[in-house]
Amino acid sequence: MSSENSNTVQAEYQAGKAAFERGDYRKSVQHLEKAVALAESNTSLGGEIQIWLVTAYEAAGKQPEAIALCKQIIRHPDLKTRKQSRRLLYILEAPKLKTRPEWVTQIPDLTGLSDSEVRDRKGSAAISTKPTEKPAFQLEPEDLSQVNTQDNRFIWFALLAGLLIIGGLVWLM
Repeated sequence: MSSENSNTVQAEYQAGKAAFERGDYRKSVQHLEKAVALAESNTSLGGEIQIWLVTAYEAAGKQPEAIALCKQIIRHPDLKTRKQSRRLLYILEAPKLKTRPEWVTQIPDLTGLSDSEVRDRKGSAAISTKPTEKPAFQLEPEDLSQVNTQDNRFIWFALLAGLLIIGGLVWLM
């Protein structure tokens, strides 16, 4: 593999991983597919890229593609890749558990939001600022006339004990 081709593979691979970690699974699949096409599939790097592609397929909702690729790389020459593909295939083919609706938190679909909408940008001046509300819980000032300030002699006992300990240590030296 030429140096230029190697750089392109690494660039696509890193871009695919970064997109995956951002949650942009569609772009991750695109970058990783390019990297797989350019890389030598029988190398450890080629296997690593294919494992990432399997996880990107699954995250993008392309489970049949993920399972098919995973079954293909079970016979990969690299031992680490074979082990990972077996583990992934086991997970991908596992039966789906049934859940109750009250157990699931629905995450809103944000794919319809445009990147260029001003109100979606952090720190934008177009965002309306509402007056800040007072917090529901506020500490009230303590009435010092209600505080027990009577001497309980603990401080004198602690001071005396500290002096005895220090005196004992000095006497032992």
